[in-house]
Amino acid sequence: METTITTTAPGEPKNSSGVYVYCIIECGDPRNFGKIGIGGRGDDVFTVHYRDLAAVVSRAALQVYDPTRENALTHEHVNEVVMIDNGFTPVPMSFGTLFKTEEDTIEFLKDTYDALRDVLQKMKDKLEFGLKVNWDRESVLAEIEQENEELRRLKAEIESNQQTSTYFARMQLGRLVEQALADKADAYVREIYDELQEAAIASRSNKVIGDKMIMNAAFLVARSKQEQFDEKVHEIGKRYEGKLNFKYTGPWPPYNFVTIRLQLERSASV
Repeated sequence: METTITTTAPGEPKNSSGVYVYCIIECGDPRNFGKIGIGGRGDDVFTVHYRDLAAVVSRAALQVYDPTRENALTHEHVNEVVMIDNGFTPVPMSFGTLFKTEEDTIEFLKDTYDALRDVLQKMKDKLEFGLKVNWDRESVLAEIEQENEELRRLKAEIESNQQTSTYFARMQLGRLVEQALADKADAYVREIYDELQEAAIASRSNKVIGDKMIMNAAFLVARSKQEQFDEKVHEIGKRYEGKLNFKYTGPWPPYNFVTIRLQLERSASV
C-alpha cells in the first residue's frame, strides 16, 4: 500500500541546508548509522525523534534530488543498513523527501503520529523479497512440442511439404506456438505463486522486462518464516533447472507494500 500523508509546507528556508528523510522506524533512543548520507558529502545518518517514533535522516543540500542511479542506491543503502545491520523494520519514505529543518521533521512525526504508528504495526517484523524468473525459450518450446499433439502434427506437415506448405499453415503454426508459450508461462507463474503463498504474507506482481522474463514479483514475508521461504524458493528453482532461471533478492525493506508519500498543502498567497 502507499500511504499518502497530507502536511502543511513549512516556511522559506533560512539557509541552503535541509533534512533528507529515508524512512520511519520505531525507536526511542538516538541512533547514528554512519556517514552514508545522500549527496556524496559523507553526511551522518541519524535519528530525529517524536515519542517512540524516529525519522532516519541526514543533512543534505536543500534541492530537488534527481533519481539518478547513485542517489537511488544511496537511498536504498541507508534503508538496508537500518534494517539488516541494525534489526529495525523501516517504513520507507518516498525518494526525495526533504524537510527544511529538524523541527519541521519533528512536526511531521507529531502531525502524522497515529497514521505512522498504524503502518509500522502492520509492517513490524516483515521483510520483502524479490523474485524475477526468466525462461529458456527453446527448452520450454521443446517441452511444449512433446505435450501438444496438434502442434507436432502441423510442424511435421510443414516440414515434409516445404515447397507446397501454405502461408496460412505457417501462420497457424506461429499462432499455436505463441499461444502455447503464453499458456505455459501463465502455468509456471501460477505454480510458483501457489507454492510460495504458504510462506508469504502477501505478494505483488510487477511489470516483466524483456522477452525472457515471465515473472517479476515481490513477496512480503514474516521474519519468522524467512528460512522457510528461502528453502521453498531454492526448491522450486532446482525443480525447474534448465528451463527457468530464478533471480532471488532480499531481504529488503517493504518498498512494494508501503511507502510514505507526502502531499504538501500550501497556503494561498495573499
